[in-house]
Amino acid sequence: MTDPLDVAGLQRRLADFAAARNWQQYHTPKNLAVALSVEASELVEIFQWLTPEESAGVMADPDTAHRVTDEVADVLAYLLQLCEVLGIDPLAALDAKIDRNERRFPI
Repeated sequence: MTDPLDVAGLQRRLADFAAARNWQQYHTPKNLAVALSVEASELVEIFQWLTPEESAGVMADPDTAHRVTDEVADVLAYLLQLCEVLGIDPLAALDAKIDRNERRFPI
């Protein structure tokens, strides 16, 4: 039985994976930000020429759904690694950003 997923646990797994391959030397903030952008672009590419209606149904096709899921995972992996390297708590950062947006854009 595996432990429930949590951000810190996933960051640990990613760090262990990189360490086992001696990749930490490449995991600089710049490289991770660039990799994050590339993976986000690969996600965007899937949707590039779809109509709004087609994009809403993208998960109905198993092959496309698999591609979308993989790219989302890649984006999240690089974002979590970037947060780890920079010492950012991603959940706290998001919570604070939502607070600021609620003040900036009142109902």
